[in-house]
Amino acid sequence: MSAKLCKTGMIIFISMALAGCTFIFQTGRRSDVQRIEELSQRLDELSNAKALLEKALSKEIEDKQVKLEMMEKGLVITVVGDVLFDSGKAKVRPESFSILDKVARVIQAIVPELNVGIEGHTDNVPIKLSGWKSNWELSTTRALSVLHYLVENKGVYPERVSAIGYGEYRPVSANSTNEGRQLNRRVEIVISPQFTKAKEAKKAKETGLREPAENLK
Repeated sequence: MSAKLCKTGMIIFISMALAGCTFIFQTGRRSDVQRIEELSQRLDELSNAKALLEKALSKEIEDKQVKLEMMEKGLVITVVGDVLFDSGKAKVRPESFSILDKVARVIQAIVPELNVGIEGHTDNVPIKLSGWKSNWELSTTRALSVLHYLVENKGVYPERVSAIGYGEYRPVSANSTNEGRQLNRRVEIVISPQFTKAKEAKKAKETGLREPAENLK
């Protein structure tokens, strides 16, 4: 399969995923053509971002602290939780600032108009002595800690970012081993191919105007 055909298939798949329903492409219809062209451009930007991150984070990737993947939801940057946080804590460790700094530079320079979602995950070990009600609270607060670092320390525009905690419920490995639990303790920074209204939101904020209701749908 050619690279062009593979890319076209990925564009159509992402279009369906973002729409949440069946995507019907009608040849020649201007709106569909524009959507395909825009998604193609966004995928090119994501591919460029991935290449730059692979170079900038080569040592961390080699040490299995960071993993980069192109998935249907976008470019996923997975950072091992033990690298970012001390056990049971949600404050970003200063030793890991360099990783987030490298990610932030690419987010700002290469994909300045794309949304960034930060997802927190834990293993299934019950919270006992750390003061958290459950792994949901811990994973959510960890995601928010990364969000605040990117926004407050690296200047990522706040309208672009969101944070969510999945607790123990989206594992990528079995929790029956130490290695598996370590893989499940992670933060995923997801750069979405969907175009964001960050520029319009910024302009509206500066002028004191709210976006039209139809733009919020």
